[in-house]
Order: sequence, then C-alpha cells, then structure tokens
Amino acid sequence: MKGRSWVRGTPLRSGDFPAGTPLNRFFAWNERAWHRDRRYTVACDLYRLITALGDTGAARALAVAHLVRRPVVIARRRQRVLVAQAASLDGPDVAASAIAAARRTVDRLTAAVGSADIAAHAAVFVAFEQLAAEIDLDALARRRPRIRPAERRPSPRRILVIRLSALGDFVQALGPVAAIRRHHRGDRMTLLTTSAFAEFAGRLGFFDEVMIDRRPAPLDIPGWLALRRRLRRARFDRVYDLQTSERSAVYARLFRPGPVPEWSGAARRCSHPHANLDRDRQHTIDKQAEQLLMAGIYPTPLPLLPAVDRDLPRSLAGRRFVLLVPGSSPRHPAKRWPTRRFAPLARALSHAGYVPVVIGSSAERHLGDEIAAQCPEVVDLIGETDIDTVAALAQQAALTVGNDTGVTHLAAAAGSPIVVLFSAASDPAWCAPRGRTVRVLAAPDLGELTVDRVFAEAVAAIGRHGPPGAAGDIAPVVAGRAGATGVGT
Repeated sequence: MKGRSWVRGTPLRSGDFPAGTPLNRFFAWNERAWHRDRRYTVACDLYRLITALGDTGAARALAVAHLVRRPVVIARRRQRVLVAQAASLDGPDVAASAIAAARRTVDRLTAAVGSADIAAHAAVFVAFEQLAAEIDLDALARRRPRIRPAERRPSPRRILVIRLSALGDFVQALGPVAAIRRHHRGDRMTLLTTSAFAEFAGRLGFFDEVMIDRRPAPLDIPGWLALRRRLRRARFDRVYDLQTSERSAVYARLFRPGPVPEWSGAARRCSHPHANLDRDRQHTIDKQAEQLLMAGIYPTPLPLLPAVDRDLPRSLAGRRFVLLVPGSSPRHPAKRWPTRRFAPLARALSHAGYVPVVIGSSAERHLGDEIAAQCPEVVDLIGETDIDTVAALAQQAALTVGNDTGVTHLAAAAGSPIVVLFSAASDPAWCAPRGRTVRVLAAPDLGELTVDRVFAEAVAAIGRHGPPGAAGDIAPVVAGRAGATGVGT
C-alpha cells in the first residue's frame, strides 16, 4: 500500500461484545459520551484498520506501526479512515518494550471481540496501561493522530485512594484497596478518609499514610483551600476515587490550575472513567471491581480483614458465641428486625450451645437492655466495642446475625458466617454483604420474618461454614454477581 487512501473498515461497537461484559459497557458509555475515552478512539482506529485490510499478518503489523512508529490512520470520516503507508518497525527510535506493548494491545483487543471471558476483557485494559507507559495515548487519539513518547513515570509513584462514607461502605472497599496495593507494589499509597476510620485504616497494612478529610461545608472557603493545598502538595500521580460521589468528583477540580493526576472514578473527563451507564444499579463491590478493571487492575478480591490482635472479653474466653446486631441507622427504622424477636432467637442459640453476644453503638443501649431482660444468658456489649474489637469478635464468632448495617459488612469481611436481614428499605442485590458464607433473608416487612426461620438459617450457616474461626479462600469478584456469596430466601 503506497501513499494515502480512504478505506472502509468494520466499526467496533458495543454490540460486538456480549451484553453486560466490561467492554460492552465501556463501548456503550463512549457511544453516548460527548468526550470519548482515548482508549476507545484508539481501539476503534485499530479495528477499522485491521478489518479494512483483511485481518492479515500485514494488517496487524500496520496496526502495531500505527501505535509506536508513526500514525497509519491519519484522519477519520464516519466509517472510513485515511490510511498512510507505515514505516518499518526496525530502527533505534522504536523501543522493544513499545513494540511488545503495541502487539499485546492489538492481539488482546481482537481476541476480546465476541468473547464473554471477563479475563479477556481485563487483558485489553491492562494492555492499554502498558502501552500508555510507552506512548501518549491522548496524542494518538486526537483528530489528527500523533506519536509522542509518554512522560517518564516517577518511581515510586504516589497513589491516593479516596474512601469516605459509612462503615459498611468503607468495609466493602477493602477488596479494591487490596487489589490497588497489589498492583502498586513499591509505590507510596495514601488514603483520604474521615476521622472515624483513620486509626482503623492505618492498622490494616495497606497504606503508607492516612490523610483525614474534614469534609468542609459548601461555604467553608478556608476549609476547601486547606484541603486543596494538602492535595496539591502531595503531588499524587494517580487517584482511585472509590467514593465516586459528587463531592469526591469535586476534589479532582481542586488540583486546577495545574495538572490533574490520573484519575480512576466518575469525575468529569477523568483519565480512567468507570465507563458504565448503569453503574448506579450495580452492587457496590461489583461497581468498584469493574472500575478497577477499566483502570488495568484485575482481579479484585472480596473484602477480607487481616487478623485483628485484640483480646476478647473474659466472659467469652474458650466459649462458642454468636454475635447479634439488633440495631441499624436510626434514620431507617424499617431496616430493623423487631427487637422483641432477638430475645427468643438468643434463647434458641443459647440452648444450642452458643453464647449470644449483643453488640451495637451507645445510642442502641435500650435494644441490649430489652434483649437481656428476656434472655439473661446474653452477654451485652452494646456501647463497649470499637471497630477493632468488633472485627476481633467477628473473626472468632461462630456466626453473626443482624440487620442491614455496617457491622454485618465488617463481620462478613472478618470471615464470619452471617445471616443478614433485609426489608424493602434496601435491595440486597445492590448492597448485601459478601463473604465466605452470607445468607440473606429478605421480606418486604421484617416483621414477617419469624424467629424459627431466622434460627434455621443460622444453623444452616454455621453448618456450611465449618468450625468457628476457620478461614477460607476468598474468590475474586468482578462484573456480575460472582463471588462467595450464599443467598437464603
């Protein structure tokens, strides 16, 4: 092929990937977006070029040349691309690592077309990350493509993870945090979180530093300026926004004027968007796993707490016990199984040979009093436990039974089998805890759940999980409802 010519290749579209797969969602998002992701533009150029030339070895060689030598696709017009003759890949100005990254990108992209294999989709995003370390993808995705070497990356890189919010949300981010730590071995990793979780997060072993977000009010100008100074001084190279709220998206703008770090999340025009039009209807764990997959991190494990070094109360030493969580957010009373039902459940568990242990916040003291009044065998620890103590209790408990609240998420991450109770006030498909053994009991009104039914699920969960304190492998979770989650109905 000599000179320049317009060729018509096959467009690469979301429908070329099975529905619900990451690349199907990524392409559908870009087909609707005003500002398209650079990886999408480059992938479309590659596919049009390869299919226009018959998907031969020569066509793929041209695609590789387009990525690292000089642009072969030099203009686009609807379904056609203007193609120029490619230079040879030989020469001192083309690094072997760049050629290898380009070949991986071409091969993995074509292999993923039509595939339902999540790993094949993840490999495409990983290949683009490796390619981005060699060339400037933004320059290649411009209206007039250009080849420009990527900026040299510092070593170690400075990584920021943002996770604010409530206990359950924080716990659900532990799997993604572990995946980010694994991916960024040797880099310096900082967490931005609220003061409620700072000490706990610092003991998890994932972070080199924990920054506290004071969450300035909208009109607290000095507070916003202070936060901006702290973020800019840290000179982060990449940010993983696991909060993905309107507030955390604003944080990306605090870096301006000046360069905004590479950003994985939902901030406008960020470098690594979670490109899924239905992301708000995904389970939190699936959403974060897919977000990281699109940033080149795969697989993401389920949340799993490291062993917590905390002594248990003497009254529980050497005894088998079950945690009961009768409380939940006071703003959502419909999420609470009637307290009067916890007392007979505690008696049934006691007769089965387990010590019932009631836990909760100080504001829930009346719940513990009500249960203990009807079941003297209860060990009432409401108001006497911090996050570390609850985690240690859950790691040793034979079972946790509770409402849809942060403590049940913590128990699942601690490895405890759990039975969690859901009303119509929340959808377990979007927010149920996940772990080795999680049994969900759902009813429009929790008053419809009988003690006998909850006790039967408790016995089944203990039997399935094995001996108290046993640890099991945690299966990876991405896109879909995969994972070690048992559901009882």
